[in-house]
Amino acid sequence: MLHHISFGVADLQRSGVFYDAALAPLGFVRVWHDDAAIGYGRPGGEDAFALKRIAQGLSIPGRGFHLAFAADARTAVDRFYDAALRQGGQDNGAPGLRPHYGEHYYAAFVIDPDGYPIEAVTKVPG
Repeated sequence: MLHHISFGVADLQRSGVFYDAALAPLGFVRVWHDDAAIGYGRPGGEDAFALKRIAQGLSIPGRGFHLAFAADARTAVDRFYDAALRQGGQDNGAPGLRPHYGEHYYAAFVIDPDGYPIEAVTKVPG
């Protein structure tokens, strides 16, 4: 259904370092960048997620919004969480099963340096 999504960020370099580290365990890399934006996707593919520098007036969506990135395995969720915290992310829910979302729903939740709530999730058993 979705083609791509973009986040406005205050500091493109800081956010790039954060997302380079956080998304790598999920298999996502920078597929393009310039002075105003960075695009992430699968190696050799197009972007599905982009960061765009916003000089002023940055507004983070309110309660109820978050973006979930797909992970291939629980270990990838764990590595996403660890990498995000090492790069300045804030804990918003440690890796673990979330049975209220589904029997095999394994996820971790982080707040990025600009305040966006993000998640990595897999439904692959054990």
